[in-house]
Amino acid sequence: MDVVNIGEERYLEAIRLSEYAFQNRVADEQLEERLTHLKKHQQLIGIIEEDALVAKLHFLPLEVYVGDMKIKMGGIAGVATYPEFRRNGFVKEMLITILERMRSEGYSISMLYPFSVPFYRRYGWELFSNRIKATMSKSDLHFQAATEGKIRRMFNSPPIQELNDLYETYAKNYSGMLVREQDWWEKIVKDQQIAIYYDQANQPSGYIMYTVKNKTMKVEELVTLNAEAKRGIWNYICQHDSMSDDFEIITHEKEPLLFSINEPRVKLEITPYFMARIVDVELLFKTYVLNWGSDIEELVLQVSDSYAAWNDKTFVLTPNKIFIEGRDVRREKSLHLSINALSTILFGYKTPSELSEVGQVKGKREEIEKFERLLPKRAPFFYDFF
Repeated sequence: MDVVNIGEERYLEAIRLSEYAFQNRVADEQLEERLTHLKKHQQLIGIIEEDALVAKLHFLPLEVYVGDMKIKMGGIAGVATYPEFRRNGFVKEMLITILERMRSEGYSISMLYPFSVPFYRRYGWELFSNRIKATMSKSDLHFQAATEGKIRRMFNSPPIQELNDLYETYAKNYSGMLVREQDWWEKIVKDQQIAIYYDQANQPSGYIMYTVKNKTMKVEELVTLNAEAKRGIWNYICQHDSMSDDFEIITHEKEPLLFSINEPRVKLEITPYFMARIVDVELLFKTYVLNWGSDIEELVLQVSDSYAAWNDKTFVLTPNKIFIEGRDVRREKSLHLSINALSTILFGYKTPSELSEVGQVKGKREEIEKFERLLPKRAPFFYDFF
């Protein structure tokens, strides 16, 4: 089989394949918009049989924040095959092809939303973030101390540059948050209410993105840069007690707001969300900042990767250089782990010690502890979807 680039002349076929596979019909009035979006933001590869598109994969050239760093990230979406062509290895070949292409184009990592976690784990992608939905009723809404700033609700076009500046500052505290371009913002704010908190000096320091429908307030994003903005936005949510009976907030495990409310025992649904994969270990470690100290001279990682031979190596990391050896080299201080384990560790989703308890990191205890000391203390988070 040959995996080929899919040109614009077959984009309608790709949409029809998605409709069939995901059982989600694109309305006629939205079809042109969908085609334009594909042409502008995505690249497609696939497999042609008898002059028909029978399997395809969408590639999105994106970036994510890992702390202060912006790293090239290859997003994968829309992976689909018609049922009569399944179990022929088509998806496997497309994933191998896109991994090779991402490496050649300088992508360090890849992300996707899985239809099946076990399926994509097989190819090296691993969970890196959770999605938390907090559900509460109006009886849970108790005002906190008043703030000196004020909330401004945006009635028409929201100030996207202002929102992005807040989002960018917030995102640099985490691993994995998407770098959003202007048109990405325009898409996500559509049909959303936006309110921004301004401090006494009229400086923006937080925003909320939400909807209010059928007596339910759903907070899709809550971004705050300090405690004042957090209180101000929470009090703004409380002001909706006459309009809504139920409230939902999408957030993450480390958000202290839920701890600070009067009765923190609200319903929390924690769902593993996006998956990530290191595309090129050597390239990533050239930009990923480890906490080297005078007591650590090197870290030796023996990585297994069945679908990217360039990662199936022993990596000797030092404060100034990376040395790469074959996996047959045996070092006394080596830590043995898969590309999956390394991916989830570097995003901060799981620690080397946690994975060692389930046999996914193997090596001496002192080397595992050394690895943990080298890692930045940064939580993973991902708000977006593709």
